[in-house]
Amino acid sequence: MTYEELLEWIAEVFEELAENITPETRRDDVKGWDSLGILTLMAALDEEFDIQLSEAELFETQTVEDILEIFRKHGHLE
Repeated sequence: MTYEELLEWIAEVFEELAENITPETRRDDVKGWDSLGILTLMAALDEEFDIQLSEAELFETQTVEDILEIFRKHGHLE
């Protein structure tokens, strides 16, 4: 996926408008990025990208850039 597609995907996971999601967007600024949102993200990463992460790893994410880094580590974003 491209960088822009991943930002849109992240927005969709958290049920947020795509224009509100940038790498600098903080967890506190996204209403859907709560404990349920983290579980949704964990399931979506596994289903769509075969990326398995623990809840603890995902709870450590504080910005959209942290999520993008997960994609980089797993070869889905250069």
